[in-house]
Amino acid sequence: MKPLRPLAYRRDDGGLHRALMQAAQHYLAANGDHRFADGGMLAKVALLLALCGLCYRLSLQQQNGWAFFACYFGFIFIGMFLTVNVVHDASHNAFFRRPWANRWLNALVSVPLGLDPDCWRVRHVLFHHAHNNIEHYDPDIDANGVLRQTPFQRWRPFMRAQRYYWPLVAALTFPYYIWLFDWLDRAGRTRVAARMAQQGVRGWCGFLAGKAAHLLLALAIPCWLLPPAIGIGQILLVYLLSQMLSSLLFVMLIIGTHWAKANFYQAPAQGAMPHGWYHHVFATTFDWLTRPRWLGYWLGGANLHLTHHLFPHWSHRHYPALSRIIGEVAPRFGIDYRLLELEELLRLQQRFLSAMGRKPQ
Repeated sequence: MKPLRPLAYRRDDGGLHRALMQAAQHYLAANGDHRFADGGMLAKVALLLALCGLCYRLSLQQQNGWAFFACYFGFIFIGMFLTVNVVHDASHNAFFRRPWANRWLNALVSVPLGLDPDCWRVRHVLFHHAHNNIEHYDPDIDANGVLRQTPFQRWRPFMRAQRYYWPLVAALTFPYYIWLFDWLDRAGRTRVAARMAQQGVRGWCGFLAGKAAHLLLALAIPCWLLPPAIGIGQILLVYLLSQMLSSLLFVMLIIGTHWAKANFYQAPAQGAMPHGWYHHVFATTFDWLTRPRWLGYWLGGANLHLTHHLFPHWSHRHYPALSRIIGEVAPRFGIDYRLLELEELLRLQQRFLSAMGRKPQ
């Protein structure tokens, strides 16, 4: 695949950068803290792993399809929470201090859901974070022929209804990533391959080991141990539905914050964006509040997505404090920082999808 031309941002937000970093460092110093995970985060991961294992064990003990679905969905659903809480931080080297420890943690907690952590790291950290909402540069908004996500993509008549069918597209994201895009990335058919940490035979061995572990855990063992009343077809269906429901929530929480802002860009011909990187983040991303507030902790801070983009190398346990810092600093530089309610976020998402579904004039 032809490499994309490097993009550069204007250097017009140095003052904002310094103010945010100084305030963040003062916050750490005042609390005698660091930006990585702490004992509470390790306990949370241990609890999620234990719950994931419990749901999996219970699923293997069921005698009827509905009980199996309930337990198995819990296994995959908590696997998604492990991705949000652990893989998201560890991919940014924000969980442990040492990069190798983050890689090994990612390899472990990615097995239940099945996403390849190296592929996801390149897509999310190296491409999405550097170029969010920029056509052809941000893989999260790549044209797919089904959902029109930017005003620069081709419109088709059936897209008038995309605000109604978008949940199905969002639900298919995990299955497509796990069983298509990961393989295309590893095979060198996308721009992701060249940026992976592991290349060649070593990269393929790690990739195949992860996929084999997921297949063994998620499908082979249930097919072997479950009674004949729960057939292979039923197991496959439950597997797919569990991944789809988990995918829907993940996409709504992560990508939906960029849809809500509804600002998208094309790469300038000279390769220089018309604004600074910090201004770009504020123009393309929202933070939103969870009700109750503690729910944001279990969502891995995914609701404070603008905060995550400004402080990607910080553990999400700091996001509430960093969000308050942003709210204090940003207005001094003429930037409006808003915390949305969930209802407003969903309304803005629907407005955006409706606008993209209308025939361009």
